[in-house]
Amino acid sequence: MLSGLPRDGRDPGSPTAPPLGASQEETRRQNLGAVLRHVHLHGPTTRAELTSRLGLNRSTIGALAGDLAAVGLVTEEAAPTTGRRAGRPSLVVSPRSGRVYATALSIEVDRLRAARIGLGGRILDLRETDRQPGMSAVDAVGALAALVRDMERLVEADRVCVGGAVAVADSTRSPDGRIRIGGPDDALRAEVADRFADGPAVVVGDLADIAGLAEHARGAAAGSDDLVYLHGGPGVSAGIIVGGRLVVGHRGHSGKVGHMVVNPDGLPCWCGSRGCWETEIGEAALLRYAGRHADAPGAVAEVLRAAVSGEPTASAAVDHVADWLGFGLANLINVINPHTVVLGGSLRALHAAGAGTVRRRLDELALPTSAPRQVRLRPAALGRDAALIGAAELAFDQLLADPLNVGVPG
Repeated sequence: MLSGLPRDGRDPGSPTAPPLGASQEETRRQNLGAVLRHVHLHGPTTRAELTSRLGLNRSTIGALAGDLAAVGLVTEEAAPTTGRRAGRPSLVVSPRSGRVYATALSIEVDRLRAARIGLGGRILDLRETDRQPGMSAVDAVGALAALVRDMERLVEADRVCVGGAVAVADSTRSPDGRIRIGGPDDALRAEVADRFADGPAVVVGDLADIAGLAEHARGAAAGSDDLVYLHGGPGVSAGIIVGGRLVVGHRGHSGKVGHMVVNPDGLPCWCGSRGCWETEIGEAALLRYAGRHADAPGAVAEVLRAAVSGEPTASAAVDHVADWLGFGLANLINVINPHTVVLGGSLRALHAAGAGTVRRRLDELALPTSAPRQVRLRPAALGRDAALIGAAELAFDQLLADPLNVGVPG
């Protein structure tokens, strides 16, 4: 199960009213977190803007920013002048992206990626390597650890890592090319804990969950607290956020929407069932309907390009798969009633090519109470870096909740 996730439904940059009976120290800690979270998510912000946006007075903002600067989490600099203004200019509070960072890792179907991501969301360093067919997620941890060691050799002594997280794809490719169900499990968590035992804690979560967290914090669903992030590839999975809270389910295995049975008379699925949604909208389905070979490099992108150009077979394939995409989305919308649906992975381009078909299916099947015309369908904004950015957000959460008690020396 994911740990350390922000689970409240508030604006991530705004303080909530302290609980009744809260001590001055508890209130101060909460306000420190609000200031740091705001500049982490929104970038350099003047003290005056923080005062307005967070609803705290000027002297309180000044004291909080000073405390954060004293421990090396932010800098304060005079705002550039644009002309004559009365009074002293408001200081700009900025996250120290180059000094404070998280280790973000992803175990994808065909790739392993590792990054150092600074406070404020800036990617400082990124490494990647192939994930060989048949390589288990547990075996992949050793390769990720090697990438991290390579990155850490270049890190200056005064830099501070506050933690890490691993985003794990819920499928893997066997040596014969077939897709198998995978995802985080106890053996993987144990291997991660062992490999990274000498540093800050590294948590583990599902790739779609973590990418959804990134799109919620910084991407296409920023400001939307009820959303579904749908990730397409060889398989299909979802990150579901309701009321600002990530829905992870028992033992962290929610979001396997690719295994909704939508066509009982359809093809067998690798999960052992028949007619699963991903057998109709996954990459293999698109290539099958387009008459392309699944092992041809770039085949999915080629089909989508051909469809946009009007090639009949490719266009028919895209229309067929887009229809099934709309069919499944209508079911999800009826159950979850999201404000935003973000389409990532291969589904991003599929929706762009077949948006009209998807919307027609939604209008036909989604309940009026779910207001299908009001549901925002958005392409993922963070691209393939979403999983890494989300992993960093997960790793930063403890720091953002309690900035002065996470062991960051000044």
